[in-house]
Amino acid sequence: MPELAGKIALVTGASSGIGEATAREFARQWARVALFARREDRLEAVADSIRREGGQVMVCVGDVTNPEAVHAAVQNILSHWKRLDLLVNNAGRGLAAPFEAVTAQEFRDLVEVNLVGVLNATQAALPTMLQQGSGHVFNIASIAGRRGVPFRSAYSATKFGLVGLTESLRQELKGTGIHVSLVYPIFTETEFHAVEPKKVTLRRYGPVQSPHRVARAIVRCARRPRPDVYPYPPAQLLAVLSVLAPGFVDWLMARLMRG
Repeated sequence: MPELAGKIALVTGASSGIGEATAREFARQWARVALFARREDRLEAVADSIRREGGQVMVCVGDVTNPEAVHAAVQNILSHWKRLDLLVNNAGRGLAAPFEAVTAQEFRDLVEVNLVGVLNATQAALPTMLQQGSGHVFNIASIAGRRGVPFRSAYSATKFGLVGLTESLRQELKGTGIHVSLVYPIFTETEFHAVEPKKVTLRRYGPVQSPHRVARAIVRCARRPRPDVYPYPPAQLLAVLSVLAPGFVDWLMARLMRG
């Protein structure tokens, strides 16, 4: 049986995209999965599909910005499955806008989901993982959390913040048996970009990956934990160059945007 058989996973933002793909991939590895998101109808559809494939799944409806909702989800998981091994903090939102067009409220809304939501879910899960002496937290960042991109200033700021939060948490949990990993997807074929608020029309440039590729990378890391996961490995070079030669990366991205 696979190493993940019998593990219990909580995936936020599981109604579509990377979250849905990750939940499905864990279920295929015989893990039991709790789906957490706001859209109950979408969650039930994903859950029904997983059950038809023989997986064990639970639906938890709620918003990650509400700490009571995620605490209730964790308690529901514990009452049914008695433990929690994997947390995938995937719920997030975007904003495409010139810097000067971003309002303070829009910025706060991004922070609430992309940062406070991660805080809420992780704080709900950690007591159980600490008591167990084991667990694995995955925070889904973005390559935009390693290199800021034009018209994504607010979004990039939240993802840079998530990187700092995660790196600090990883050091605090050293020696507890709990792993903490950052995942850096590139542009991924999901509804994320279609539904995000837009104040500018952006041309897609650079490589594109599927949510299934990201999900498989997360599952590989669950088997062999490591701090950073780049589902599209060449993206790691961009992160390195952004530190060593930021001016060159600015020039390169300007060229890409001009086509």
